[in-house]
Amino acid sequence: MKPRHRRALFIIGALIAIGVAALLILNALNSNIALYVTPSDVANGKAPQSQTFRIGGLVKSGSLRRDGITVHFVVTDLVKDIPVSYTGILPDLFKEGKGAVVQGRLNQDGEFVASEVLAKHDENYMPPEAKHALEQAQKQEVKK
Repeated sequence: MKPRHRRALFIIGALIAIGVAALLILNALNSNIALYVTPSDVANGKAPQSQTFRIGGLVKSGSLRRDGITVHFVVTDLVKDIPVSYTGILPDLFKEGKGAVVQGRLNQDGEFVASEVLAKHDENYMPPEAKHALEQAQKQEVKK
């Protein structure tokens, strides 16, 4: 085999290896992406059905109920409410009437089954997506 042919085979092999590595990286990144959806969008059927996503808003006052290690509560954007269940330990800052973002999937009954619960870290913080969603929901409520 001539050196020119060896060099061409080496270049082709390197390009194939780079392509496979890029595909594996993109696949890993795609499976770790969690879209943010508002409770109003979930109630209107705009939530992804086959993948994990996040919803955020306020934990509705009076909705927190414990069932052993499973916690049930409602996340609201002040227009629509989404029931959530979470099995595990809640963050220390998780409280009714405060902002939270939950990640998980919708089950067949329309309840959001959370795999992760994130609570705000101080009195002035709310995730930007949740803050924007609450502002939009309040604007729509005022128009009606």
